[in-house]
Amino acid sequence: MTKRTTRARTLRRNSTEAETILWQVIRNNHAGAKFRCHVPVGPYIADFLCHDLKLIVEVDGGQHCENEKDEIRTKYLNKLGFKVIRFWNNDVVDNPEDIASTLTHAGPR
Repeated sequence: MTKRTTRARTLRRNSTEAETILWQVIRNNHAGAKFRCHVPVGPYIADFLCHDLKLIVEVDGGQHCENEKDEIRTKYLNKLGFKVIRFWNNDVVDNPEDIASTLTHAGPR
């Protein structure tokens, strides 16, 4: 088992409040699409990934400020054909209905 796989399993077992809420939003609003949680993609681990929609949904906390590392990560995932949508933790916790609406309109690139 690789380090990334082990890390992904640990993240699944120790989800944040925002990740738990977002997982429920995704499961309730994308019945036809299969999302997976904390999935290794190349050198990264995507929070939520749907291969059919080529969509990755990320939940960012205070450590993410759309810095250079985030931009490099997003460009890498885009090159693989994924659309990346990012939400702030507090937005997921405070406004799950808005997040659900945004995801309902998201789709393949």
